[in-house]
Amino acid sequence: MGEHAGVNYAEIPGFRPLALDLHVPHGKGPFPLVVWIHGGAFLFGDRRFLPETLRPGSVFQALVDAGIAVATIDYRFSSEALFPAQLDDVQAALAFLRESSARFDLDTDRIGLWGESAGGHLAALAGLTDGAIAAVAAWYPLTDLRVLDPHNPDTPWAKLIGGSPADLPAPAAQASPVSHVSATAPPFLIVHGTNDEALPLSQSEQLHALLVDSGANSTLLPVEGAGHTFTGHDDVEGIIALTVAFLAKHLTVPHP
Repeated sequence: MGEHAGVNYAEIPGFRPLALDLHVPHGKGPFPLVVWIHGGAFLFGDRRFLPETLRPGSVFQALVDAGIAVATIDYRFSSEALFPAQLDDVQAALAFLRESSARFDLDTDRIGLWGESAGGHLAALAGLTDGAIAAVAAWYPLTDLRVLDPHNPDTPWAKLIGGSPADLPAPAAQASPVSHVSATAPPFLIVHGTNDEALPLSQSEQLHALLVDSGANSTLLPVEGAGHTFTGHDDVEGIIALTVAFLAKHLTVPHP
């Protein structure tokens, strides 16, 4: 099927159209699907571009080479709309892709999510609330808004909910993946640098511990010495390969 760029998946009155790019392997489908969610502190970023520490297009090509289609999606920034708009957008993209499965030769019983930073947060949150996601790969995600500088209204996560988590405990809890963990969670791979200067490793450790305690399948991979976006690590390609292998394991057979 090839490349489908700039496909509008949602048009919300008062906002810009939301688009996705879809990369589909050649050959006979239907193909399993991964939805890639970019980072950027909920304030910036672009569905088309990976972090500077990654070779351009490397994630998308690695998935296609593994026989997995990948959709990379827009979502509204916190300056455009407060949470849960961002999760609503991910869910709208998933609904569009499911509804368009025949058009794009996709097997929507086999959908995985993969995101980094803010996108890792949204991947984890959508994976825990969608009910039909086969696997989640979260790179250095935000998982609990309530424990990082909770009285500061100017952090990216405070701007996501419209005020400090301490002042808005209910939205802060609702926007935290840790609040949605259950035994029915899909398999998780969580990868996080031990020297992350933006989001501490403890965010991933907390989510992983809750998943394991609930009886869900979770693997935590600390990357020794790496910062946010894996700065300081000399084998980011290896992390991509490991993540693709995890997703392929859970997506290459039908998921009940």
